[in-house]
Amino acid sequence: MNYRTDLTIELAEEVQDKEGITSDVSVINGVTVTRTVIRNKEAADLIGKPQGKYYTLEMLPFSDAAFEPDECFEAAADILRELLPEHGCVLAAGLGNSSITPDSIGPKSVSRILATRHIPGELAEKCGLAPLRQTVVIAPGVLGQTGIEAAEHIKWLCEGLRPSAVVVIDAMAAKSLSRLGKTLQICDTGISPGSGVGNDRPCIDSAYLGAKVISLGVPTVAGLHPEDRADTASNMMITPREIDLLTDRAARFIASAVNGALQPHLHPTEIMKLF
Repeated sequence: MNYRTDLTIELAEEVQDKEGITSDVSVINGVTVTRTVIRNKEAADLIGKPQGKYYTLEMLPFSDAAFEPDECFEAAADILRELLPEHGCVLAAGLGNSSITPDSIGPKSVSRILATRHIPGELAEKCGLAPLRQTVVIAPGVLGQTGIEAAEHIKWLCEGLRPSAVVVIDAMAAKSLSRLGKTLQICDTGISPGSGVGNDRPCIDSAYLGAKVISLGVPTVAGLHPEDRADTASNMMITPREIDLLTDRAARFIASAVNGALQPHLHPTEIMKLF
């Protein structure tokens, strides 16, 4: 395959022999959800993705004035509830560089996720927030900013916190312009930051962290198609003109889904009032 993409649905579409790969489509709260399951090592090797479940949610573009995150986040929240362990502390990590807009979805998302590990049960009850699931939120930055790989940072926290799950949020790359800024991928296999733009970083998965890893990502960039490329532009990526609005609203959508999954007794709009 001569293009870069983080979306498993795009990789699976290019495979002729789909043995070991199953796919089904449903509609949840007006959102089209495609579940792709990679069932064996041969299929995983064929498309270059680990075995596991991949959910692709397709909706109106996040930058569209008609898109209302509060009206359809439950589709993503339902999937997260299914993938998350029922109990235990959850670590939410927003990957990426907040100073580079197409790479800022991770940090922007976790800034809106409710951190609760520091709130005693008695205080939560007095404030009308009980019961609260313990949640830790971090934005580890990027290697060039901190001198520390995000994977290392998260692993050190996992060794001390022993979370039951880690939710990792990052920007992604797509092949198709039709999926740019309107697609959310959720999977239970972890994440390889930067793989879609040729800047592979250490993989963040359950084998490395010792905890279940669920990743969420929205494509904010796409590569030029081979027929559109000049030699001097072979490594160029394109991003939508409305990238600021796209990343802001995608982050709001993701945060609503994560908050809704972790604190189901609180509506995300109630949580947003706490920030």
